[in-house]
Amino acid sequence: MAYGSITESMARFCRDTCPVCTRARQRGQGALYQFVKLEESLCPACRSYKKVYGVPAHKKPESSGEDQDEGFAEKG
Repeated sequence: MAYGSITESMARFCRDTCPVCTRARQRGQGALYQFVKLEESLCPACRSYKKVYGVPAHKKPESSGEDQDEGFAEKG
């Protein structure tokens, strides 16, 4: 389902740029992870992430063959 450009832009921000959310998803535990679990209903970017990717902001989206998980590629 296609969403508006603002919704998709905010979801990409949460996925790729947000320093709190990206670290919470990378680690999967700890203080930032718990914080994101608590605030994801308040943050518009986190709500957009859940709407677009179908999973809460503290979880990584499952790969469906699309480029949606480029932000999670390990750098090394």
